[in-house]
Amino acid sequence: MAPCVTELRGRKMGTSYEKDVVAWANEQAALLRAGKFSALDIEHIAEEIEDVGKSEQRELASRMALLLAHLLKWQYQSERRGSSWQRTIKEQRRALVEHLEEAPSLKRSLTDVHWIRKTWADAVSKAVEETDLALFPEACPWTMEQAMNPEFLPE
Repeated sequence: MAPCVTELRGRKMGTSYEKDVVAWANEQAALLRAGKFSALDIEHIAEEIEDVGKSEQRELASRMALLLAHLLKWQYQSERRGSSWQRTIKEQRRALVEHLEEAPSLKRSLTDVHWIRKTWADAVSKAVEETDLALFPEACPWTMEQAMNPEFLPE
């Protein structure tokens, strides 16, 4: 898509999305605020808005996988349990709760079988990489509610 060239407050605008996404985003925001809707790059704005949602979903999955990996390590390497693992578990739980409060629509991921399966696979990969153990369950043995429960630590 060719860049839209317009003038706003005495400066020429027309950075292409492909050339400099940050400059493009700033220009699009200025155009929106100025009410110059016909000058907007609607297609790329729509893509960017969709990408925001995908980014939020990736963050949720990444944090949950890290939490689950540490819960696995806690259960399967009891001799190596320590305060750093506890801090990581506590921090991921806190960040997950905060993330879900900021984007409540993501809560449905916590009951989505496909999402749980993929997140569990990521968690197992992390745990295998960090422990060199390969004896973890094929499916997550805990509910996401259990995993996020501040009182829960698997024994």
